[in-house]
Amino acid sequence: MPTIEQTQTLPISLDQAWRFLSDPKNLSTITPPELGFQIASKVPSEMYEGLIITYRITPMLGIPMTWVSEIAHMRAPYYFVDRQLCGPYRYWHHEHELREVEGGVEMSDRINFGMPFGPFGHVAYLLFVKRQLNHIFSFRRKVLEEKFTASLK
Repeated sequence: MPTIEQTQTLPISLDQAWRFLSDPKNLSTITPPELGFQIASKVPSEMYEGLIITYRITPMLGIPMTWVSEIAHMRAPYYFVDRQLCGPYRYWHHEHELREVEGGVEMSDRINFGMPFGPFGHVAYLLFVKRQLNHIFSFRRKVLEEKFTASLK
């Protein structure tokens, strides 16, 4: 099962990081525009355990798809898990962890996921999904650095 792990330190407080990450509306800010990400369900300004969120995305070839996720676990302001209920993957479990460090907050992500369609899904992963996921997380890293480093100036 593929895993993605990423850690990023930002020069902000734990409270600032939690406020930004716990607002589902900020997902579109940290998602590359070419994915056509849109929240399709009504969402509160702060997530809670059990929250179901429906998105529309266009991950490849201009074909839109629905992704439904649930905030499965949460321990504010340190930790939450979103998991896919319906979407492009056979399985998606994304852990977000925040931790105060000297000079800011460390954000860690760990995603375990499975591709659909058996061996065909594995080939798709190798050919383009892996590259696309790396792009998504690189984009997010850059946006967060720009947003929160610029706020210090």
